[in-house]
Amino acid sequence: MSPVWGHVAGIFILLMMFTFIGIWIWAWRSRHQRVFRRMAQLPMEDEPGSSTREDRS
Repeated sequence: MSPVWGHVAGIFILLMMFTFIGIWIWAWRSRHQRVFRRMAQLPMEDEPGSSTREDRS
């Protein structure tokens, strides 16, 4: 293998690391807090008009 592949792999890893850090910073911005809290509560809410098996019997 040529030494060029080592440089290509290193650049690729750096790009992926910067992409990850960028997404992490974007997700933790304060303006997203309200939306993420709302999405976190969705599994705890019941849909109106839905019934479970226990309610049917």
